[in-house]
Amino acid sequence: MDRLAGKVAIITGAASGMGLAGAQLFSEQGAKVVATDVEVDLLEKKVDEIVKGGGDAIALRLDVSDQKSWDYVIDRTMEQYGKIDVLVNNAGIHMAKGILEAELDDWNKVMAINTTGVWLGMKAVIPHMQKQGGGSIVNTSSIAAIVGGIGDAEGAAYSASKGAVRSLTKHAAQWFGEDNIRVNSVHPGAIFTGMAEKTGIKSREQMGENFKGRTPLKPYAGESLDIANAYLYLASDESKYVTGLELVVDGGWTTSS
Repeated sequence: MDRLAGKVAIITGAASGMGLAGAQLFSEQGAKVVATDVEVDLLEKKVDEIVKGGGDAIALRLDVSDQKSWDYVIDRTMEQYGKIDVLVNNAGIHMAKGILEAELDDWNKVMAINTTGVWLGMKAVIPHMQKQGGGSIVNTSSIAAIVGGIGDAEGAAYSASKGAVRSLTKHAAQWFGEDNIRVNSVHPGAIFTGMAEKTGIKSREQMGENFKGRTPLKPYAGESLDIANAYLYLASDESKYVTGLELVVDGGWTTSS
């Protein structure tokens, strides 16, 4: 289990859901993981579990929308591990408010975390990747960047923010390919995570009931590990000739849209 042996990976939003699944999987595959989140208590508990299981990981608080917070994480990562091979920009939020319902503060908050956070992350790690001769950046977008309607769960700012991540990924892939820095995006569809549980949904099967007729693959909703596996492929050398890719993990939702 060494698909990421020797690599140092920063993962944002790693206290739960897709980010946590990514941190756990990366550790199992030999990576040294820098797990970050604003929910520090939960993050430290989960990272402690990774370490007790034999993994090499540290937990750091990160507000992805704050440049000084990024500076702290980069400094600690370099101090601890001496390099940065992988960045997974996973952190994000959603507000179920449309164009007419959202207020300016709602819009700005979603954009700050979902889009500005991705830009700041890339801005922080790319100089280090340039110095060491390459790296892999994985940005979490969404099928909301590809289709409208229920695909953005009624979130206008969310849709716009994920569309921006899609475009920003392609921009970075073009500009930093010469540095051997690969930049790709992952586009989840309906995924059962802790966020869904907080709304009262108990299983991916229950969640999937809401997407019958949209998602061809049963149980019509994915799980966090499905996205973590996409992160793993793009972070590993198996994708060494892949950049600017939109890796859609949606059970086939967008094939009918």
